[in-house]
Amino acid sequence: MVPNIATVLAGENSVQNSEAGLAYRFLYYMQLMREVEDRIERKLYRQGKILGGVYVGRGQEAICVGAGLVADPLDVLFPCHRDMGLYFIRGVQPKQVFAQYMGRVGGLTRGRDGNMHMGDMKLRIVAIISAMAASVPVAVGAAFALRYKGSSNIAFNFVGDGATSRGDWHEGLNMASVMKLPVVFLCNNNQYAYSTPVERQMACANVADRAPGYNMPGEIVDGNDVFAVFQATQRAADYARSGKGPYLVECKTFRMTGHAAHDSADYVPSHKWSEWEAKDPINRLSQKMISNGWSSEQEIARTFTEIKNEVDAAIEWAENSPYPDASELMDGVYGD
Repeated sequence: MVPNIATVLAGENSVQNSEAGLAYRFLYYMQLMREVEDRIERKLYRQGKILGGVYVGRGQEAICVGAGLVADPLDVLFPCHRDMGLYFIRGVQPKQVFAQYMGRVGGLTRGRDGNMHMGDMKLRIVAIISAMAASVPVAVGAAFALRYKGSSNIAFNFVGDGATSRGDWHEGLNMASVMKLPVVFLCNNNQYAYSTPVERQMACANVADRAPGYNMPGEIVDGNDVFAVFQATQRAADYARSGKGPYLVECKTFRMTGHAAHDSADYVPSHKWSEWEAKDPINRLSQKMISNGWSSEQEIARTFTEIKNEVDAAIEWAENSPYPDASELMDGVYGD
């Protein structure tokens, strides 16, 4: 008899960390991320309930989920704009995310921002910086602070391929390597920096080819295989925790949407959509679970229905969350 998702998520560590248990956890967080982001991009944004840009990670869910389940709860996470699964793994609720995007008090910024610029220092999630590579030196600083305090924890930094062509990415990797700091750099190589393909961004074939220039390991992994991402990130985390310094993991994937909700992605050759649709990380994992006897089509369908119902309730809660009171606008801006 296969377990249901609630049983696995609430079970003992030995159950959760078995191969089948991991698969259930991967599937839950990946599908939750997709369902939440679909509602944000394809419903709420188009209904005019969200203002500003909307950026999603459709097709890339395996990266943040596979890596996020490696991280220790006291490790520090630096997500980019396509890593929502990290928030759910750390305990952020979908209703908080919807409230965040709709500028309501129930969001992580209490209505101060209506977008993905959210974090929670209690959960050790550092808010996204829009100039994506700008988070790299900050993550390096966090890794330095962890080592200075004698902690065994590490920093995880997530960026896209476009960020690796910026100076602050290179400066951050250089400092981390020179000082042998405990940081794992993960690159979500989704083939495009907005509309610029990788081959027009850099002369080397892979982002990981840049790692030897900083005397750090650089590993390439199938970013649509959540188990492969998990295993590569585990190797990287073990390396960083052992005091050997930083580690770069390049996850090859594809952005199954435009750069943002307003972008039709006409610049993408049409054949790429069908090629990458066949590699969809959620479908691949579902098929693996069925073929290995870990689950059934019916159980997976039931899990997806439960997630949809969870998201329905979260949206209702968020829409009932009030807008912030203007009199509180300056609260939390300055230290006491």
